[in-house]
Amino acid sequence: MALVAPQARAWRTSRTPRTGTRARTVRTPGTATVLTGAGLVLLPWVVVLAKTMPQTAEVSNWSTAWIGLDLMLAAGLTGTGMLVRRRDPRASPVAAATAALLVMDAWFDVTTSAGTGGQGMALLLAAGAELPLAVACAVVAARRPR
Repeated sequence: MALVAPQARAWRTSRTPRTGTRARTVRTPGTATVLTGAGLVLLPWVVVLAKTMPQTAEVSNWSTAWIGLDLMLAAGLTGTGMLVRRRDPRASPVAAATAALLVMDAWFDVTTSAGTGGQGMALLLAAGAELPLAVACAVVAARRPR
């Protein structure tokens, strides 16, 4: 901590809701800068990918990738449901991650099925299941824990 600038070491104290004891956290503006910078650096990389990626590709372990994603979704949805039922405040971050996975799953299902006989089913599942579940998870994630 001695190498950190004084303004980056600003302490914020607050009382924890259950015990009433003081908790100390460190503000880290450097983290915000790194994350923002990483996001901005990705933008030119997306342009490079858009110009250089092939339109088709043969992929090994295709089924493993999709099965793994569906297992993560099953764990996220089940975990979110169990935590919500118990009114556990950890439901919020689990729900946020699950919402992101559901949106990603819908995106890849629809885009990888374009021009195939499975596109209708992919659109139906996205509109009827994945995106509504993502919205439900986002609502859970946005709630303030009590």
